[in-house]
Amino acid sequence: MADYFIHFSCLLDVGTAGNAARALDIYNDLCAQGAIEDPPSEGFLLSIDPAHGGSKLWMRDDGTGDPQRVIDFVLRCADTFALTGRWGFQWANTCSRPRVNALGGGAHVLDLGRRDTVAWIGTHGWLDDTIRGGRP
Repeated sequence: MADYFIHFSCLLDVGTAGNAARALDIYNDLCAQGAIEDPPSEGFLLSIDPAHGGSKLWMRDDGTGDPQRVIDFVLRCADTFALTGRWGFQWANTCSRPRVNALGGGAHVLDLGRRDTVAWIGTHGWLDDTIRGGRP
């Protein structure tokens, strides 16, 4: 039996160390919501890493993670802290054993000021569409 994982590691600058501390409350609320879902969300880990500066949040998987949960969190931070500009991250889908179509990844870009998606891609769908001739 194979195990499947989603890996990512990214930073979000929330402007100040105070905002970063307040972001931990947003994160805890989101984790509590994810825990009551069926099935529970894989979520992600969050910390304020001094190596990246006191205003930057480090988000990463804990063996496996949920990219949508990261997007939801970033949008909540954008709303709470009036963040603007573009932000994005990428992830990798991996597998513990060799499997056909088990590897891939994706990326997502947000416009923080509009609180909206600019663009995203999932390589599994892209690959299948392109092979079938659906994309240039």
